[in-house]
Amino acid sequence: MSIDKKLFGTLPCGSDVYAYTMTNSSGVSARVLDFGCIIVNLWVKDKSGNIADVVCGYDDIDGYLNGGGYQGAIVGRVANRIGNGKFTLDGVEYTLSLNDAPRPNSLHGGDIGFDKRIWDAVVISNGEEPEIEFSYLSPDGEENYPGNLSVKCTYKLTSDGALSIRYTATTDKPTIVNITNHSYFNMAGYDSCDIRDNIAWINADRILENDENILPTGNFIDITGTAYDFREPKAIGRDFNSEPSMDVNCGGYDNNFIFNDTDEKTVKLCAFLQDPKSGRKMEVWTNQPCVGFYTANMINEDDPAFKGGVEQKVNCAVCFETQKMPDAINHANFNNTVLRPGEIYDYTTIYKFV
Repeated sequence: MSIDKKLFGTLPCGSDVYAYTMTNSSGVSARVLDFGCIIVNLWVKDKSGNIADVVCGYDDIDGYLNGGGYQGAIVGRVANRIGNGKFTLDGVEYTLSLNDAPRPNSLHGGDIGFDKRIWDAVVISNGEEPEIEFSYLSPDGEENYPGNLSVKCTYKLTSDGALSIRYTATTDKPTIVNITNHSYFNMAGYDSCDIRDNIAWINADRILENDENILPTGNFIDITGTAYDFREPKAIGRDFNSEPSMDVNCGGYDNNFIFNDTDEKTVKLCAFLQDPKSGRKMEVWTNQPCVGFYTANMINEDDPAFKGGVEQKVNCAVCFETQKMPDAINHANFNNTVLRPGEIYDYTTIYKFV
């Protein structure tokens, strides 16, 4: 029942990076960094009491600097993609970096997003429900986004075995915000290197249609009877590559699922992930309206090895990136991602292990 702080590594600029290990009596424990608010480890018991680390990641800071995939990190200001790296807000056009090669998109906040920043850390509670508040001031013009954006990301390990992440933000100038966590989960343990047998359920009747650049077209798709229908729990790999668009563009799932209950005032159960062999199960609770469901299709197998020397493999894990719709600023019929002075961006996602 504590938070243990230790040096994790040092950045090339000379700044130290610290790891905070959160433990309590629930049997779940987590280790997070002040660099990118990265979840490095998430240890969970199975039905027999065996503990496994269920998130991918690296043993040292070099892995997070040189490996791809945004492993375990907070991404923003705007998660997911913005088409052609352009948006217009209050009559002013903004141009962002195109960092989603070979696709002409701006991805996950730009060249140096929230995932590559050191956040200030304050321990809020060191008791049975350890809690850490990470904060970062993103200055006006950073990655060419307008406004000084004050962001807080609070991690809390609850007594009933859940890791809660609360995101809040305020701004002094109109801007756009859509923040999420990019952890890669595998309930069999990250070192199993295969997500296909994990069972998923997602409370969604619709997804966004993607174009060849994995960018929303603006259309909504009824998923009834398709490979994207997870309203009845099924093995993630059962329908892999069963449709041409999935096979050609993605090599698996990389889709935005729109939850059936989009009440943003209430945190509710929206999805789960389970390993049938170990019995480990993770529920996803959130007040976000959507989830980016991504099965690690673009993992670079030549990137640095994961923790313990485990080689990276395509489709090794799955991300549940709770968020608003991608490229929303460029679609009048999508969620509102504009934040104005006096407003508070306030969303929570809970990964609960049952």
